[in-house]
Amino acid sequence: MAELTSQPISVQSVYSWYADGKLLVNRRYQRKLVWTLEEKQKLIESILNKYPIPAILLAEKEGIPGTFEIIDGLQRLHAIISFIELKYTTSDGLYFDAMAFPTVKTKLDNEGFDFSNVERTLDKKEVSILLDYALALSIMRSASEKQINDVFDRINTYGHRLSDQERRQAGVQSKFSKLVRELSCSLRGDISSEILPLEKMPSISIDLPSIKHGYDIQAEDVFWVKHGVLRSTDLRDSLDEQCIADIAACIITGTLINRSKDALDKIYNDESTEYSKINTALQAYGEERFSKEFKHCIDEIILMCEKDDFIKLRDLIFSKKNTNPFPSIFSLITIAFHEHIFKDNLKISNYSTLRKSLHNAADKISSDRSAGLPDERRKNINLIKGLIRDSFVKNDKAAPIYKAHSTLDIEGLIRRSEAELAFYELKQGILKLDDTRAKDTSIFSDVIKTICGMANNGKSNGIAGKIVIGIADKKADADRIEKLDGIEKHMIGSRYIVGIARELSLLKINSEQYIRMWADEIRKSKLSEPLKGQVLSSLDYNEFYGKGLFIITIPEQDDVSDIDETFYWRDADNTKEAKGRNISIITKRFRP
Repeated sequence: MAELTSQPISVQSVYSWYADGKLLVNRRYQRKLVWTLEEKQKLIESILNKYPIPAILLAEKEGIPGTFEIIDGLQRLHAIISFIELKYTTSDGLYFDAMAFPTVKTKLDNEGFDFSNVERTLDKKEVSILLDYALALSIMRSASEKQINDVFDRINTYGHRLSDQERRQAGVQSKFSKLVRELSCSLRGDISSEILPLEKMPSISIDLPSIKHGYDIQAEDVFWVKHGVLRSTDLRDSLDEQCIADIAACIITGTLINRSKDALDKIYNDESTEYSKINTALQAYGEERFSKEFKHCIDEIILMCEKDDFIKLRDLIFSKKNTNPFPSIFSLITIAFHEHIFKDNLKISNYSTLRKSLHNAADKISSDRSAGLPDERRKNINLIKGLIRDSFVKNDKAAPIYKAHSTLDIEGLIRRSEAELAFYELKQGILKLDDTRAKDTSIFSDVIKTICGMANNGKSNGIAGKIVIGIADKKADADRIEKLDGIEKHMIGSRYIVGIARELSLLKINSEQYIRMWADEIRKSKLSEPLKGQVLSSLDYNEFYGKGLFIITIPEQDDVSDIDETFYWRDADNTKEAKGRNISIITKRFRP
């Protein structure tokens, strides 16, 4: 039975928990960082004025005493911690005085923070008030997931605190809700583990154009905003997830649903027949199948808009310039693409003519009050299918062949590499960046050691390690490649996509020969089985906007891996040989 204890705790103590990685965020029911600067500043001013602020609710992790999931208070905790770490000022332009708190000063020094930009700070009395402020804290112990879900749902019915879709996603656990959440993360580029430290939240949160918090994902780069389907502020309310839920429900059940709040509420209500129907249909359809099909359709829409000169999907389908979102029309277009490709077994024959066929298409689609009804949606989908049919031809294969990694998958893993260092390794290529442009033969042995190290990450809920060749993590390297190879780098987060197409040209080989070169090196290594065989079967090349990326996947293993009885492990983004105690630690990772 769940126990609840309440206690006051100082801001300084909570910061220590944070610094020690003891505050965790469960993304299944917690939203992104969404507070505005003004909301953060008001909270800090309340603390400095010694005003009461709402209580914070945590749940102690079962089996890990002293480690807590944040149930209520994520925005408040992050606002306090980010102020202490000098991410923003009070409304009066005052920073926290890090010199008065050695723990923060040391952390910022290690991160290379430039204190010369900090002109005015809180005085010593104000620093003391902030650090000593007693937060009202309640901790749930021995609580089941169902109880935590129930508490979270009840908290968010006391007033309108979550959007409709956030409430739906947080209030239920089902295969459908999980599918929608994962696809949404993939499309936004904020994919991560389900549970991650509070410290990592900025890496999967979205910076809006008008409010720059220093978060890693720029709203204008997110598919929905880049193509005008949604406004950047709509992402705060999870309208992207609502759009995906609508599309998924229509395709998986094989029946167009009413585009309405009530229809989606029923799908997420575990006491409704619609809830049972959608999850039964998904079990029959297959989560992985739908995920791949949906991503394939989005990839095709992106390719169409990227063909020749880039054009926003909104600018393509509307005759008059506007900034209005169009999620309902986007749903129709996506379903039309899906039906042509997967039901009619067609493939796109010409992206340029496809693009022309959708020119001003929105003008032809009915948008009156009845447009959200199933019969009207069917008429509009058929209209779109008719417009684009001549740009498709019959596919001579029994079913479309999916790429191992979609464009969305790759963008997601690149962003994820910034938060989960042990599972990702990025390399610019195999050629040296000096004037010789000789092959760096050491990269092969380094990568094979990294394969072994990632395999020894242990049981990780099916998370696979990824090594991507064609990405520079240093600007100096990316700039050098631009100069040497005459290419233009492409940024995703803080990573620089330089690709390996340039290397293929210099080496005078094609992508298949490049894959064989890597396969030969891995095959002749003394990497243990079954890891070696699994890695060899996973090698993948993706065109990725014409730049070309080579991807090695390291599946989760059931036992320790080695290279000729030498063991390796990952220390953040470094691969190290394991000796003594570290071998014992690795072995324990694979015990039940």
